[in-house]
Amino acid sequence: MAKCPFMTTEAGVPVGDNQNSLSAGPRGPVLMADHLLIERMAHFNRERVPERVVHAKGAGAYGKFTVTADISKYTCAKLFSKIGNSCEMFIRFSTVAGELGSADTARDPRGFACKMYTEEGNWDLVGNNTPVFFVRDPLKFQDFIHSQKRHPQTGMRDNTMQWDFWSLSPESLHQVTILFSDRGIPASYRHMHGFSSHTYSLWNDKGERFWVKWHLKTQQGIKCLTDPEAQKITGEDLDYHRRDLFTSIEQGNFPKWTVQVQIMPEKDAETYHIHPFDLTKVWPHKDYPCIDVATIELNRNPQNYFAEVEQAAFEPSNLPVGMGASPDKMLQARLLSYADTHRYRIGINYNQLPVNKPRCPVHSYNRDGHMRFDGNYGGEVNYQPNSFNGPIDDKKFNEPPLQISGDIDRYDHRLGNEDYSQPGDLYRLMNADQKTQLIDNIVRSMKPVPREIQVRQIKHFYKCDADYGTRLAKGLGISVDDVK
Repeated sequence: MAKCPFMTTEAGVPVGDNQNSLSAGPRGPVLMADHLLIERMAHFNRERVPERVVHAKGAGAYGKFTVTADISKYTCAKLFSKIGNSCEMFIRFSTVAGELGSADTARDPRGFACKMYTEEGNWDLVGNNTPVFFVRDPLKFQDFIHSQKRHPQTGMRDNTMQWDFWSLSPESLHQVTILFSDRGIPASYRHMHGFSSHTYSLWNDKGERFWVKWHLKTQQGIKCLTDPEAQKITGEDLDYHRRDLFTSIEQGNFPKWTVQVQIMPEKDAETYHIHPFDLTKVWPHKDYPCIDVATIELNRNPQNYFAEVEQAAFEPSNLPVGMGASPDKMLQARLLSYADTHRYRIGINYNQLPVNKPRCPVHSYNRDGHMRFDGNYGGEVNYQPNSFNGPIDDKKFNEPPLQISGDIDRYDHRLGNEDYSQPGDLYRLMNADQKTQLIDNIVRSMKPVPREIQVRQIKHFYKCDADYGTRLAKGLGISVDDVK
């Protein structure tokens, strides 16, 4: 095999580490000083014109978010100041890897993006139908998505690309186990849960911070499709999930979800045995139980798909006062990446579009740009500080300071992280039928993959659970001794 050339930036500068983002300590946030990460994200966000790079195929609807529990001790957000508060919202569901014309029933994670139009500005909860993700470091996100897309030579989806990446990225085991389980293909968007996946934060009027994970539990119950069922539907209706959501709402069958939170006091994160900001991990419910806090009901369909669904723009940086991000490295990158993508894909003034426009007054010093159609603030002053009563900042809205420690470096995200116990626990929770579906689904997917990659991947599954790895080895005609 020929020697690989060394990697460079677009300017030809050699890259010393393309595996780990620059962060403040091994558990600290990523830094804007990481020019490689920013360059890779900015380039990745501009790879496709004009559909979304990921989550291209989707469906959306309007609804209502209603608070059902008092959590004012955790957050000073006005939405949660009292039981019964509510606001209008918009949700967009999607598949991750497929293009605009792809089948709704592919085995793929589902996006679950929510925009709440609160009186303190838009709150965007951008999640999936799984509580974890494939990677934990944002520098690897582009590589992961490339491995799930199309082969650069053939232009076709390629199982070898997927399993090659996963087999070299053991942190993906938890998500892969979910993806190939019986829950890997939801029967409809109405019959799946949603999760923030990321750890976010809340803070109260005392300046106390709490880490939080959001869960959206379907009240319709979980329903899923097997591979044969999904394949049959694919041959009959590529828009099966989109049609189901629209038709259900049109007929008055409004889908509902229960909104729950897991709350972790800020100090707990320093000693908790699981990295609390690792996107590939869950917090066990026995340690941090789920608390019901709100309900969601979808009750109105869009009038124009392009204007309201295709141009809907969600970004996890939309966080009203009392809500915040966390040192989750993937979330830190998405705070920049999502808004940057919208500016490119839709245009710099995307927040003026009706589906994205806040339902509260907006006062900023941003001006001009393509397609500015709101009057551009007329003759109001466009700089700050000023002497003409322009909008001013107020320190009362500041988030409490976050203490961080550690030297700035590219820390190996696999050191000190154990990636086998949680997917192993998930496997052991499954009943016999669920285990059989999981094994059969993985075997079908891995059959065309080179043996070297098969063995490498099965070794990871074997470390999760001996039975898990043994059954996969048998299904692929591989000796268990080779795996051991």
